[in-house]
Amino acid sequence: MAAIEKVDILGVPVDRIDMEGALARVKELLDTEGLSAIYTPNSEMVVSAVKDKEFMDILRSGDLVVPDGIGVVYASRIYGHPLPERVAGFDLMVGMLEMLGREGRSIYLLGGKPGIAEKAADNISRRFPGLKVKGTWHGYFKEGEVPGIVEHINSSGAEVLFVALGSPKQEKWIHSNRDRLRVRIAMGVGGSFDVLAGEAVRAPAFFRKAGLEWFYRLVTQPWRAARMLSLPVFVIKVLADSRRRGKK
Repeated sequence: MAAIEKVDILGVPVDRIDMEGALARVKELLDTEGLSAIYTPNSEMVVSAVKDKEFMDILRSGDLVVPDGIGVVYASRIYGHPLPERVAGFDLMVGMLEMLGREGRSIYLLGGKPGIAEKAADNISRRFPGLKVKGTWHGYFKEGEVPGIVEHINSSGAEVLFVALGSPKQEKWIHSNRDRLRVRIAMGVGGSFDVLAGEAVRAPAFFRKAGLEWFYRLVTQPWRAARMLSLPVFVIKVLADSRRRGKK
């Protein structure tokens, strides 16, 4: 498997790859022994990782790490090592579902509110008829239930596990169970199940293409304002880090 060039964003190594390359990498990982982890950091996640060494180490251990947020792409330009494009986690997941459906492969959905994963599974099955959804489990479980959940995933025979527990919980869950899971790929997908279940709507294409998805979310979901404070923090940290690197 050929190595992919990485761009260091505040310590998080992000793969210098576009959507086509990311899907090609997924195909390679499907044929690789053991579990491969896919992580999709945005600026908020990077700021969290700077404060949380455990989370930073997990992101650094990913087998495919793509720039979910436009802020990460802009940061790469400040560093002088531009990433080719934003690879949104939701779009990557949909691209994977299309590919997996064509190849008759199987998935498992873990996360979301009770009933959401089942709704998402039904819609996925209709949209990608060649795909096998081997099982679902909601995200409101207790720690003592984890061994049973892992066994349910393993006994299902699913090849790909999508985990929608929110970040950094989903990445930490994947990492802590990495040695026990028998899937080929595990990927953190945030709120993707809500969209696939028809319970949430993505920002219109104009906002996504213009890199303003964060603004659309702020307007339509004002309760996210506190989380948005990580954006200016991210920019300040990137500018300071870029200057520091330039002086070396």
